[in-house]
Amino acid sequence: MRMTTPLRAAAAASAALLLATACNSQRGQDDKDAAADGACRGQQTTGITDKSIKLGGIYPLSGPASAYGTIGNGVNTYFKYVNDKGGIDGRTVEFVVRDDGYQPPKAVEEARRLVEQEKVFAVFQTLGTPSTAAVWDYLNKRKVPQPFVATGASVWGTDDKHPWTTGWQPNYVSEARVYAKYLKEEKPKARVAVLYQNDDFGKDLLGGFKAAVDGSGIKVVAEESYEVTDPSVSAQMTSLARSKADVLLDVTTPKFGSQALAADAKNTGWDPLHIVNAVSASTSVLKPVGFKNVQGLVSATYFKDPADPQWADDAEMKTYKDALKKYAPDSDPANQFNAYGWAVASSLHKALDRMKCPTREGLRDAVRDLKDVKVDMLLPGVTLSTGSDDAFPLETMQLMRFKGERWQLFGEPVDTRKEFGSPEN
Repeated sequence: MRMTTPLRAAAAASAALLLATACNSQRGQDDKDAAADGACRGQQTTGITDKSIKLGGIYPLSGPASAYGTIGNGVNTYFKYVNDKGGIDGRTVEFVVRDDGYQPPKAVEEARRLVEQEKVFAVFQTLGTPSTAAVWDYLNKRKVPQPFVATGASVWGTDDKHPWTTGWQPNYVSEARVYAKYLKEEKPKARVAVLYQNDDFGKDLLGGFKAAVDGSGIKVVAEESYEVTDPSVSAQMTSLARSKADVLLDVTTPKFGSQALAADAKNTGWDPLHIVNAVSASTSVLKPVGFKNVQGLVSATYFKDPADPQWADDAEMKTYKDALKKYAPDSDPANQFNAYGWAVASSLHKALDRMKCPTREGLRDAVRDLKDVKVDMLLPGVTLSTGSDDAFPLETMQLMRFKGERWQLFGEPVDTRKEFGSPEN
């Protein structure tokens, strides 16, 4: 696996902390970690008993990506709902959430806290490519499952050195290919300007898009990047507008996504087709800009939108909304990030149900052995599938366009496995 510069930087940011604590972390580990007996003899049972499962999650509850923090509410709501129904295989789920502020060194500290102090069974949902890259060496060394990370970097599926880490959402390269396919069909001579976050997230999607349009009539004519520490992207948007591109590919996280949308709306002299990546497509990102200013915006998704009336009578959507009202009454049920949290927690439930052994090893193996598993919050036709040579659980997406006050699906779901093959191709 080739590690890109930002990913190396994230790993380097955590290296000193890992080195300083390595001896203490490893010393006595065999004595501290509980082990199974019988058919599962020797496998780790830390964080799981016959009556409980303790999970940890790391989210940016503060900082430049704090909009994602509500994902943890969706996850926790799902587990509270399940607990009231008897738990998962009779086990009550405890979900411990820590805040890393979208800072890789802080993510390392919180991962250590969850593993060494909280004694969690798994670190479920580390959010963001930089934070996930910062902790996966540590978690894999400690043999702690890191299932369904909240980032679509393709490395989670292409790497073969971290068997304890698994992605969930469609990877950014495949998402980029969906947008490229759409443009080839609808605007085959498109001139594209790109705004992207200067890290593995942004470069993964940008690289995937460039590769997908190579040799076609579509040309990337301008690129501007930003750092997560930047106050705004107004200067970048001004520069991109000078390109007079007829398509803007917006590869941003929520704070900067809102800024880019606002800048686009303000510039009446430039009116490109605006495509925003899925991780910034929540209406919570669009609403501050004004829905009237984001009409015609295009993105892609893979789970049901709670604001879409076509799901009003959907049984899972009703359950989700009722549960959120009961367990997280201050949370907005129409916020797609809450629905994302519910969907990924439901996905973990499916994996936990499939463990052959109720151990860390059992979960590690279960998330790598999912065969067309249905999750009710996902779009029809979208299922979880993994295998020994396929570590990309979700690979189907459908395009959507913003109209009125909500997203509307259009076209047919695109199975990127069948359409494009592996992100490595």
